[in-house]
Amino acid sequence: MKKILIANRGEIALRVIRAAREMGIRTVAVASEADLNSLHAKAADEVVLIGAGEPSQSYLVADRIIAAARETGAEAIHPGYGFLSERAEFAEACQAAGLIFIGPSPKAMRALGGKIEAKALAVSQGVSVTPGFFEPDASDDQLYEAAERIGYPVMLKASAGGGGRGMRIVFEPDDLRAQLRLARDEALKGFGDDAMMVEKLVLKPRHIEVQVLADHHGRVAALYERECSLQRRHQKLIEEAPSPIMTEALWQTLREASLKLVMASGYTNAGTVEFMVDEETGLPYFLEVNARLQVEHPVTEAITGIDLVQWQIRIARGEKLDLPTEIMVGDRSGIRGHSLELRIVAEDPAKNFLPSIGPIFGWAPPSGPGIRFDSGYGEGSEVSRFYDSLLAKLIVQGENREAAVERLRLAALDTHILGVKTNIPFALAILDHPEFRLGAFDTGWLKRHFEGWSGSDDLPEELGSLMRHCQTMSASGGGVGLADGARGMQSTAWSRRDGWRVV
Repeated sequence: MKKILIANRGEIALRVIRAAREMGIRTVAVASEADLNSLHAKAADEVVLIGAGEPSQSYLVADRIIAAARETGAEAIHPGYGFLSERAEFAEACQAAGLIFIGPSPKAMRALGGKIEAKALAVSQGVSVTPGFFEPDASDDQLYEAAERIGYPVMLKASAGGGGRGMRIVFEPDDLRAQLRLARDEALKGFGDDAMMVEKLVLKPRHIEVQVLADHHGRVAALYERECSLQRRHQKLIEEAPSPIMTEALWQTLREASLKLVMASGYTNAGTVEFMVDEETGLPYFLEVNARLQVEHPVTEAITGIDLVQWQIRIARGEKLDLPTEIMVGDRSGIRGHSLELRIVAEDPAKNFLPSIGPIFGWAPPSGPGIRFDSGYGEGSEVSRFYDSLLAKLIVQGENREAAVERLRLAALDTHILGVKTNIPFALAILDHPEFRLGAFDTGWLKRHFEGWSGSDDLPEELGSLMRHCQTMSASGGGVGLADGARGMQSTAWSRRDGWRVV
């Protein structure tokens, strides 16, 4: 494998480019018209324009991506996450074109990609699932009857897709009809499939997922778990590894269930098996399998020392899984400290998290021991209306959870992005909360404690002045960025942000 095309954009495209470069593999980026000057387009060895800014005219057009691979002589395609990454039809089209798809087989994707099919497989393997109704093409009447039988409250879920779309919580029977209609409409628009299922709602669940790798030689490994319970509207915000509530008994249960599902489906490459753990009973329930790399994969890399993207490539080209013995046998002594990831997104928390778009005038990420910053943006980049609002992932590692949380707090304070609003002030409020510090939260915790949060996200006076200075100079063609602007401001003891200033 000498050349890979990345069928994605932004930070995940850059992540794959870095991994491939370290392996001596050349890369091809695809870019929409809106992304031609993006960092991922500049970083790759070659770039191919594939259409207009709308994803439906570029990143979601499989034929154009495959044509770009053929045109440039790429031998394989890495799908990243989102877009076409979990579409079995795209994997099949790659194979039909003589290209290696760096991911699971279409058969495994179909067995696990839909929540309904995955639940059926789990039941057949004796893996515990939440009580519910998981029949393909279930009618509205069947779902009504199932909800009555299960008992309220219930959760409606779209079989396809993820990210919280097509999901509705229903507490009363009178609300079911309207919520089901909304969920079906959202699923059809988002995934082209309105198949729905219904299951009993666990009121205070923890969302825990297990990272797996499986090769083509029958070797499967579970690379420990990630805690993903810090969610707002079903969107993950802060993830960590390992989970604060993990015990040896629970880990072995989750590991055994994950390996059973992977082997039963014939799954290969990287994937994630997701579970819900009922804190009241301590019982885990299988949720779904994400048949791709996850956004939060860096926390697993931090605690294992394993480059998951490089292993995706190595497995795709036929290599045998060769990981440390502790990981292969599920021994938790293989865990290296604690890691957390903060998703930095372009939105305004003080205004009900409205999306924030436009140019980035200043960009100063944190750096230092135990800090990693993955992003597809930088100074001069444009945050477009076309794509996901994820700006960057701030990942930290510490010798224990307490040290890692404090490192994340300090690194977030040291992250400066000017020109668009971000969720950093909101994240800092969460990191300072005593219950978060104790690891005492669940998937509904943010809603209970931060619903309607309107904390100030005003910039300090010095940075506000700097941003206005940078914007003025940029508009006049001066090209002044954050670092240049900072050098042009008067530096006094009162403007310093280090330990000298005590107020």
